[in-house]
Amino acid sequence: MQLTAPAPSSAADVKPTGRRDADGMAVASFILGLVGLLVLNVFLGPIAIALAVAALWRGTARRGRALLGLGLGIADLLVLVAFMQIDSTLSWSF
Repeated sequence: MQLTAPAPSSAADVKPTGRRDADGMAVASFILGLVGLLVLNVFLGPIAIALAVAALWRGTARRGRALLGLGLGIADLLVLVAFMQIDSTLSWSF
């Protein structure tokens, strides 16, 4: 008995796994960068930057989201630095 996978309906319906992973990284970068503006920006900012760079390097179809995630990750770190300067501490709180 031979088991075979069903054939895809067309070649246009199939995305390479690397592209799909890169698209997911772009979206995750955007979400983490957005959330990082409010909480845990010291952790979420660098993660958003790393995911955005990896998604752009892999050639994501969601280039705009990856660039927004990159910008938001950088903004996370700038917000952290600004609040650290205001409070004269190594962290910030509301």
